[in-house]
Amino acid sequence: MIPFLQTNDPFPDPRKAADHGLLAAGADLSLERLLDAYNKGIFPWYDDGDPICWWSPDPRMVFNLRSETPMKISKSLRQSRRNKGYEIRENSCFDDVIKNCSKVKRKGEQGTWINDDMIAAYVHLHKMGVAKCIEVFSGDKLVGGLYGIDLNQKGIFCGESMFSRATDASKIALWYLIEKLQSQEYKLIDAQVYNDHLASLGAVEIDREVFLSQLNE
Repeated sequence: MIPFLQTNDPFPDPRKAADHGLLAAGADLSLERLLDAYNKGIFPWYDDGDPICWWSPDPRMVFNLRSETPMKISKSLRQSRRNKGYEIRENSCFDDVIKNCSKVKRKGEQGTWINDDMIAAYVHLHKMGVAKCIEVFSGDKLVGGLYGIDLNQKGIFCGESMFSRATDASKIALWYLIEKLQSQEYKLIDAQVYNDHLASLGAVEIDREVFLSQLNE
């Protein structure tokens, strides 16, 4: 049975999640709760109108930053980065990035999991210096980007969502992030759960126990 958390209840051991990855429901999206979750390898993901659901999937999807090739860079992507004239910025318009991510239509999903409460919570985390974003501009227009939680003391960036309004814009944001994190000797980008798009970019699945071990190194 999935536990339903009250405001002050601690998270269960992330290893006790159900087979599909659901660990618990309930609680809130306070700064303290979210920081505790990410530092334990747990993340929120739920449909608007449902209780908050907390996940710890096994296996875990990641980009391995210790690999020589953590991301698959196609010839066309190299050409886009070189020739499109995009400008890459960091943390200049977090609100716009997360709101654009919330509008992305995703295969097999109705509505969005990035609801108003989630946006408010992550904007708060951004103001605290924990949630960060990469932005891609074409001229003065924001055309792509991504955001996530930076566990810099653990060497892990927890990717949350990305969007693209122009050719390869989100991929270029990811490529830039990977280069930046590798230069700072980060270990992983947590991509949470498998999807074909992430796999095509080079993300791989690892056992939850391996992920938690790297999180706690």
